[in-house]
Amino acid sequence: MIDPARTLMFAEAAGAGAAVAAQLAANRAAVAAIAARLRAAPPRTIMTCARGSSDHAATFAKYLIETRLGIPTASAAPSVASLYGAPAHAEAMLCLAISQSGRSPDLLASVAAAKAGGAATLALVNAVESPLAAIADHLLPLHAGPELSVAATKSFIATLAALAALAAAWAEDDELAGALAAAPALLADAWAADWTPLVARLKEARGLYVIGRGLGLGVAQEAALKLKETCGLHAEAFSAAELRHGPMALVGPDFPLLVFRQSDETGDSVDALVREVAGHGADVFVAGEAPAGAVALPSARHHPAVEPMLQVQSFYRAAVTLSAARGMDPDRPPHLAKVTETV
Repeated sequence: MIDPARTLMFAEAAGAGAAVAAQLAANRAAVAAIAARLRAAPPRTIMTCARGSSDHAATFAKYLIETRLGIPTASAAPSVASLYGAPAHAEAMLCLAISQSGRSPDLLASVAAAKAGGAATLALVNAVESPLAAIADHLLPLHAGPELSVAATKSFIATLAALAALAAAWAEDDELAGALAAAPALLADAWAADWTPLVARLKEARGLYVIGRGLGLGVAQEAALKLKETCGLHAEAFSAAELRHGPMALVGPDFPLLVFRQSDETGDSVDALVREVAGHGADVFVAGEAPAGAVALPSARHHPAVEPMLQVQSFYRAAVTLSAARGMDPDRPPHLAKVTETV
C-alpha cells in the first residue's frame, strides 16, 4: 500500500497554510487597489468563469459576494463562447476568472467574449505567466507555488483565501479581514485534525452524498470531486436545501453522508437535515458542530467565511489517507491530467 505521507498530494495540501500566508502578504497592495476600483465603479453583476475545483471556488465566491456585497453572481457556461461563439452583452459586469493553470481554451474564450462585450475582467490564477493572466484587466496571483499532484489542493484553498481577501477589502469588512489573517495558523491546526472515523467508514463504501449550504456548498462540491478522482467513490454534492427534493430516496444504512456545517444562518437548517437522515439509519459525519446521532469531525469554530477552507484542509488529509487505504495512488488518478485544456 502507498504511504499517504509520501505522496505529492499530502505534501502539497500540507503546505496550504504557508501558501495563504505568502499570498496575503504579497497581494496586500493589489487587493486594496482592485477593491478601491470596484467600490468606485461597482459592477451590476458578476460572471464567474472556471472549471473543476476552480468552479467550486466560484460557488464559494457567489455566496460570499452576494451575502457581503449584494451583487448578483452567476457561473458562465464556457461552451457558450468556445463552441457556440455567442457574443456576450456584458456592460457594467465583472468577469471573475479562476484557474490554476490559466491555459484552458474554453475559459480563455469566455473571458475574451466577456471583455469584448464590455466587462471588466479579473483573473485569480496560480500561473502568472499564463494566457489568462495576460488578457485580464486585473490580476490576483494565488501564490500557491508549484502543484504537481493531479488533484488540486493548496491552490483551491489559496483561491478561497484570495476571494475572502478581496471581499473583505471591497466591503471594508474588518472582521473578515482579521479572521483571514489568522487563517495560516488555523490551517496548520486543521491539517492535524483526526478524521479517521470518516476514513474507516468510507474504506469499503461505494458511494455517498456530500452536503453543504451557503458558504459551505463549494467545499462540499470540492470534496465530492476529490472522493471521485482520488478514491474511486461515487460522491455527489448537494445543497442541504435540495436533498429533500428527490435525492433523499437513496439515504439509508448503506449510504453515508459527509456534511460541511458553517456556524452562520445556515446552521439550524443543516442540523435539522442531519437529524432527519440519521433517523433514516444513515451514517452521518459532520465537519463542525454535530447534532446527536451524527459523528462530529474535529473542526475549529471561526468566521463562517474562513471555516470552509479549514474544513476542506482537514478533508484533504482524510482523502489522501482514504485513497491509499482503498489501494489507489492519489497522485495519479486514472484517466486524468494536471492541466485539462477543454475546448
